[in-house]
Amino acid sequence: MAKNKKNSSMKKKKSIRTKDTAPKAVVQTKNDDKTAAKKAAVLGTEKKSRLPLFAMIAGAALIMGAAYYFVPTNGQRTLAAPSQTSSAVPVSQISQVTYPVDLFADGKARFFEYKGSETTIKYFILKSSDGIIRAAYDACDVCWPAGKGYYQDGDYMVCRNCGRRFASVLVNVVEGGCNPAPLTRSIENDNLVIKVNDILNGKQYFDFSKRT
Repeated sequence: MAKNKKNSSMKKKKSIRTKDTAPKAVVQTKNDDKTAAKKAAVLGTEKKSRLPLFAMIAGAALIMGAAYYFVPTNGQRTLAAPSQTSSAVPVSQISQVTYPVDLFADGKARFFEYKGSETTIKYFILKSSDGIIRAAYDACDVCWPAGKGYYQDGDYMVCRNCGRRFASVLVNVVEGGCNPAPLTRSIENDNLVIKVNDILNGKQYFDFSKRT
């Protein structure tokens, strides 16, 4: 009987130990699984958050490039001047500069620069009171050595050097003397187009090394 009691008590102890240790292993495994899942979730979030950032940067670069250059179907490269830009910077193989006609709807003269390899050529564009968009160099045959150009006063362009006034409706029409030297331009669809070669034809008005 004593032996039977001992054996039964030993069995009880063993069964108690087994019951004590088994849940610990299960709890530990569950904790490990939760920790691994948490790490995977964090790492996965970091990777996902980086990909959209790179995509946004690349997309912005492409949009900026597309906004600055336009390649027409005829293969010529065109420099499209932004509405708030006051200069057209030459790039190799650029054949013309373009401006949206809406830029000049308010009748205000806007002044631009083309930076050539030797000289910076200045010109202005405005929509005169008769509704025609006109363009001229910011210089004339007489006063160009002073390098002062013109300013707008209502419907007139005024020479900063001699003070003479010229009706805007006569820009591109009357030339010579102190009239603004005309600059060839054309309208294509909704854009005002000026050929770079036409701009370069006026470089003599801005080569101040030839002043006497």
